Amino acid sequence: MEKNLKQITSDCLKVVVFGPESSGKTTLSRALASHYNVLWIEEFARDYLQEKWDKENKVCELNDLLPIAYGQIKLENKYSKKATDLLICDTDLLETKVYSETYYNGFCDPLLEKYAIENTYDLYILTDIDIPWVKDDLRDRPNNRKEMFNAFKQALIKYNKPYILVSGGVNDRIKTATKEIDELLNK
Repeated sequence: MEKNLKQITSDCLKVVVFGPESSGKTTLSRALASHYNVLWIEEFARDYLQEKWDKENKVCELNDLLPIAYGQIKLENKYSKKATDLLICDTDLLETKVYSETYYNGFCDPLLEKYAIENTYDLYILTDIDIPWVKDDLRDRPNNRKEMFNAFKQALIKYNKPYILVSGGVNDRIKTATKEIDELLNK
């Protein structure tokens, strides 16, 4: 386990695909990694929580958030050592912070909050909720999509994170995202 939640220093451009459940983050992350032929970091919480569901028929609880955060940053730090130009992240600690605050009455563990704010990325790609919500074992807020989207957007604004919004189908999202990423890569 990582000693803390701090990301390691890396020379590569780091892009986070960010947003509420069932908004196309993983689809877009995979597509961008394929487009640029680079590594991408999967969402640690997905496998962690699916395993919990499969074994115990339980959903995410407050005491799961720090292990999820440690798992996510461990993956990020591992892949950051391998990446050269660009790394696509299918979530980050700020995502976990937003979920913590929305699901647990505004609470976020101080350690998670510290690194969610301090860790830096070159670009956040905020995924719109203009695609159909898809049910699975872990998703539970089909009627709160706008509220959740606003929580994610407000976190980016509050912490002055560089972001763009992607909307529409996969191709539209890829076009918008690659235009911005290409500009950053060419700086």
